[in-house]
Amino acid sequence: MPALVALRAIITRESLRFVRQRSRFVAALVRPLLWLVVFAAGFRAALGLSITPPYQTYTTYEVYIVPGLCGMILLFNGMQSSLSLVYDRELGSMRLLLTSPLPRWWLLICRLLASTLISILQVYVFLSVTAIYGIRFSPLGYLVLLPALLVTGMMLGGLGLALSSAIKQLENFAGVMNFVIFPMFFLSTALYPLWKMAESSELLHDICTLNPFTQAVELIRFALYGSFNGVALMWTCIAAVVFLALSVWGYDPARGLTRRKT
Repeated sequence: MPALVALRAIITRESLRFVRQRSRFVAALVRPLLWLVVFAAGFRAALGLSITPPYQTYTTYEVYIVPGLCGMILLFNGMQSSLSLVYDRELGSMRLLLTSPLPRWWLLICRLLASTLISILQVYVFLSVTAIYGIRFSPLGYLVLLPALLVTGMMLGGLGLALSSAIKQLENFAGVMNFVIFPMFFLSTALYPLWKMAESSELLHDICTLNPFTQAVELIRFALYGSFNGVALMWTCIAAVVFLALSVWGYDPARGLTRRKT
């Protein structure tokens, strides 16, 4: 089928690009490992963590932030993939792809799925390194983690696609990307539990709760322990659908934002 041929071609193209860009793979691992080794070591004594689900016993800070660092990989890779999409659009390759007879929404999903699969591979490599570091999870947790990563990657990649449709120039995307990445990451449960946020400010707690990245991190956290968080899954799926719909609208030359760029 032409749709499956397009899916395979886009996944192959993105995979080859990833293989050729070895520095991208190294950077994706170095960033969370620095947070794990340096940041967690500095805050280990300063932060005490209570026993909250999915944890059954006291957990160290290094163990707590691993799900958040997995989300960090998906977040940064989703935005970086969108950056390459802006680059392709300026060079004309993306414009050529979007003029194919296939539905535009399918082409965007193919691109999104390709970048998500690469991000998932990087997450599992990171978890392999953490296992060597001494932070291990059950085999069931690694298995249940896969669909959680897929949903999270699609949600964050959809956000990146929606942003890329609104960017006119490649130079402007880096600033917009930082404006989105860092608030989403720091205003979430990636580094601190919600009850810690509530101790500081109720407003901060409410913002973190409404942050879709918080729900994604909690989905990953529960999955690593073989548990199911239905609320986090529901909100992550809703956010993924909304971001993907915005992406399809943004790349529609008749109604979206790309009509100003063509």
